[in-house]
Amino acid sequence: MGVQGRVLLKWVSSKRITFIVCSINAVVALYVLHCLYSSIYVYSSSSNFSEFDIKYTPDDISKMEVSLQIREASEPRELIEAVKNFTTILAERRRKPRLPLHLKQLIRDEILKQLKSLPANTSLIEQREAVESWRRMKLHELNVVLSENNATVIISTDEAALLVKALQSKWSIVMEEIGLWIPPVIINQEPDDKPPGVDEFDDYPLPGKPVPLKCNAELHTDYGGAAVKWGLTHHKESAADCCQACLDQAKRAKPGEMKCNIWVYCPSETGCHSPDIYEHKNQECWLKYAEHPKVTFKDKYSDSYRNAHPTAPLVVPWASGVISS
Repeated sequence: MGVQGRVLLKWVSSKRITFIVCSINAVVALYVLHCLYSSIYVYSSSSNFSEFDIKYTPDDISKMEVSLQIREASEPRELIEAVKNFTTILAERRRKPRLPLHLKQLIRDEILKQLKSLPANTSLIEQREAVESWRRMKLHELNVVLSENNATVIISTDEAALLVKALQSKWSIVMEEIGLWIPPVIINQEPDDKPPGVDEFDDYPLPGKPVPLKCNAELHTDYGGAAVKWGLTHHKESAADCCQACLDQAKRAKPGEMKCNIWVYCPSETGCHSPDIYEHKNQECWLKYAEHPKVTFKDKYSDSYRNAHPTAPLVVPWASGVISS
């Protein structure tokens, strides 16, 4: 065999050896991959099997149901619902009315028109009375719009509701925002012949229907007692209706339940002050019970009380009564 033949034979032998080695490596690699995949599959299968192959006996299921019932029964559901309701009411009452700019301009323009119609020498007292008169007429107009659910060309029902809230509970804030705040007037009163310690009140008749004598209505009075019906969500058109609600509750009360014998009503359109965290609005009707009714506030708030509660008015705004037994 010549030199060329030997070289060719050597090259073929090397190529064959290289092919064999590569084939062996490929087979080994495939085998290793197969073993890894098989182990992962077996592990996942065994995990799924152990997870879902749990079997409970009827006795186990019965015990679990009883345990759930005991836990549900131990929850103070009424207390939880009451806290949620009070939290919602408090959030709503703390929310200030945010009037759009065009509604503020509407209020400002109408008040300015009212003030311009007054004589040039009008006093501050007369200006305040004119603005208050406009506010009452506007509230009546807006309530008509809401009761008839009929929007006007100028204002919608939603805007009417916003204005009612602003004119009732946030009137002083609205006046400041529109730049028409009128300073309070200090009137120098002439001395009179009343005996010392006797206070004079503007005891206007309570709005609405007359209050029956058996209701024992007392103006500028707030009685304490355990609440039978919360006034925050219990409103009546008049003090007479509030007293009647107290009488009706006492008749319907079941044995062992508290029977209303005190009614407390807020007749003020601007709301009524109280030393709690709530904002008490017009027409709130509180039904209470006390074995021995006692007056909490009467006539005027004391100086010490007003020092501790700067937002308190001078005169007690509530009207109350103790039902005759």
